[in-house]
Amino acid sequence: MAQSALSLEFPDGTIREFDAGTTGKDVAGSISKSLAKKSVAIALNGELMDLAEPIASSGKIEIITRTDDRAVELIRHDCAHVLAEAVQAIWPDTKVTIGPVIENGFYYDFDRAEPFTPEDLETIEKKMRQIIARNDPFTKQVWSRDDAKAHFEKMGESYKVELIDAIDADQNLNIYHQGEWHDLCLGPHGPSTGNVGSAFKLMSVAGAYWRGDSDNQMLSRIYGTAWADEKQLKNYLFMLEEAQKRDHRKLGREMDLFHFQEEGPGVVFWHAKGWKVFQGLTNYMRRRLDEHGYDEVNAPQILDKALWQTSGHWDWYRENMFTTVTEDDRQFAIKPMNCPGHVQIFKNGLRSYRELPIKMAEFGNVHRYEPSGALHGLMRVRGFTQDDAHVFCTSEQLEAECLRINDLILTTYSDFGFGDIVVKLSTRPEKRVGSEEGWDRAESIMQKVLDKIEADSDGRIRTEMNPGEGAFYGPKFEYVLRDAIGRDWQCGTTQVDFALPERFGAFYIDENSNKVEPVMVHRAICGSMERFIGILIEHFAGHFPLWLAPVQAVVATITTEAEEYGQKVVDTLKAAGMRVESDFRNEKINYKVREHSLAKVPVIIAIGAREAEEGTVSIRRLGSKHQTNMTLEEAVASLTEEAIAPDLKRKRDAS
Repeated sequence: MAQSALSLEFPDGTIREFDAGTTGKDVAGSISKSLAKKSVAIALNGELMDLAEPIASSGKIEIITRTDDRAVELIRHDCAHVLAEAVQAIWPDTKVTIGPVIENGFYYDFDRAEPFTPEDLETIEKKMRQIIARNDPFTKQVWSRDDAKAHFEKMGESYKVELIDAIDADQNLNIYHQGEWHDLCLGPHGPSTGNVGSAFKLMSVAGAYWRGDSDNQMLSRIYGTAWADEKQLKNYLFMLEEAQKRDHRKLGREMDLFHFQEEGPGVVFWHAKGWKVFQGLTNYMRRRLDEHGYDEVNAPQILDKALWQTSGHWDWYRENMFTTVTEDDRQFAIKPMNCPGHVQIFKNGLRSYRELPIKMAEFGNVHRYEPSGALHGLMRVRGFTQDDAHVFCTSEQLEAECLRINDLILTTYSDFGFGDIVVKLSTRPEKRVGSEEGWDRAESIMQKVLDKIEADSDGRIRTEMNPGEGAFYGPKFEYVLRDAIGRDWQCGTTQVDFALPERFGAFYIDENSNKVEPVMVHRAICGSMERFIGILIEHFAGHFPLWLAPVQAVVATITTEAEEYGQKVVDTLKAAGMRVESDFRNEKINYKVREHSLAKVPVIIAIGAREAEEGTVSIRRLGSKHQTNMTLEEAVASLTEEAIAPDLKRKRDAS
C-alpha cells in the first residue's frame, strides 16, 4: 500500500491524509461523486490550481465549484482561450498575442490584416458556442523554453516567440490544449471548454498597440464578458444599459450642469445649475465639519519647489504636478494636494498637548496632470476640489479620532442614500517609511477600530482586509460604497501618516515640556467633490433629492389667464426658501412637462384657470404620470419640509 504523503486541511478544520500524486479531482471524488462533478478547480493555500494537477505539498485545501466567486475568473480565462481558437478557426492567418482576465470580463488581442468589425462578433460567438459544445478537456503540458520557442516559430506565432524570449532560458513553460488548439499560458483553467457555459457575450472591438507601445504594431482587441450563469450575465448587461442611461456626461448636458472643452482639458466649466449642486454639497459638508469640530482653513494654491521637496512629493509625484518658473528663476508648483500646507499652518506657533486634537479642513482646489486618454467627465479630471481634512493628535487619541471620522463618513453616505458600504483596512506595503514599532501600533489601533465598526454595524457595513495596500507613510481605511445599479466606488479614506510631521519638523509640547511629533491623520469623505457629484448624478439618474436639486420646482401655466396666480405661487415658494423657476410660455402643458422632465426637475406645478380660481396647485413628480391637487398653503408646507437637508432635519428633530 502506498505511503500517505499529503496532509490536507479542509475549511471545516478536518485534516485528511492522501497519497502523493493525488489530484484535486481525486480529493473531490473522495468526498462525493456529486462534488467531483460540480468542482472546477481547487485552492491550495489560497492559490487556484487545475483539478487535474497533482498536489505537490500539504496545506489548506478548498474545492472550488461553479457557484464560488473565484470560479468566474476561471470561466473568463477559459472563454478567452475559446475566443482565440474561434478567431483562428474562422480566419486562420490571424496571429494570437495575449488574452487576460479583466474586471467583469476578458479581452484578447489579435494581429489580423483586416480589423474586426462589430458585425464579426456574432460570427465569432457562434463558433465559440460550437467549441464549448465539444467540451474538450483543458490539458496542460510542460515544455522546455527552447522547445516552446521552436514550436511557435514553426507556427509563425511571432508574438508568442517574443513572450518566450522574455523568459529565463532554464524556465519551463505551460502549454494548455483544448482539442488540437493550444496556447502558451500560466493557467489555471477549468476542466473543459464546456465549463465556460452559455453566459458570455462579446462586447466590443478596439485597437490596441502591442504591449501598449505606440511604436509597436496596432492590434485588434476583442472585449468580452462571461459569468457563471445566465442570470448574472443578464444582470450585468442590464447594469451596463442603466449605466449608459445614467452617464453623468449625458445627464450633465440635459440638465445644463457643466461642460468641458478642448481649451481647458480636464477642468470643469460649471453652469449656474451645476454650481448650485456643487454649493449645496459644499454647504452640507461645511455644516457636518462644524458639527464635528473642524476648523476650515485655506492654504496657498502655488508654493515653492522647496516645500514639495521637503514633503517628498517632488521626488515621487513630480510627473503629475503642474509647475512654472518665474523671471527670477524660482520654480513653483500648483498644489496637487493640501497636506503640506496644513502642516505649515500647524507649525505656525507653539502647540500644546492641551490643544490636541487639532482638526483642519479645506475645500482645496488642486491640480494633477492626468494623461488625456484617462480623462473621463467629472470622474477623472486635472483640476478638482478635495473635501480634505487633517487631524493632528496624540498617539493615545488616534483610536477615538478614527472612530469619530468613521461616524462622520458613514452618516454622510447615509444622507445621500448609500447603505451598502465596505470598509477596508490596508496594511503596510513592502516599501514604506517609519519604524516597525510605529506600524505595529498604528495597525493594531486601526484593527481595533475596524472590529468596532463591524460590531456596531448590525450587518449593514462590511469590513475587509487589504494586506500590503497601505500608503508608504501609514495604514489606511478605504470606504467603498455601492450605487443604485450595483457599481462600487472608492471615495472616503482615513490615512495615518508617520512621515510628513517628521519631514517638516512639526511638534507639540507635551505635559513634560518635551517636543513630540503629532500623529497626522489624512481624511476625505467625498474625495473629489467633482467626482462625487458625478457619482451622485449616476446614482440618482439625475433625479436628485429635493434638498440638493438645482431647480426644486417649476411653476408652469396651462393658460395665459393663470399667469398672475402662477407668479404668486412662484413668489410664495421663493419666500419660503425654495429654488423655483417659472414657465409661462405660450406652449402646451405636455410640452412643458416633457422638457422639464428631461432636465430632471423634481416637481412640476401646473397652474390653470381652475387652480387660479380655487387657490390650489396641481403637483406632478418627476417620473410619475399622476398629479396631486392641494392648496397652495399645503403645497408650501409639504415641499419646504421635504427640501430640508437631512443633517438639518436630524438636528431639528434632536432638539
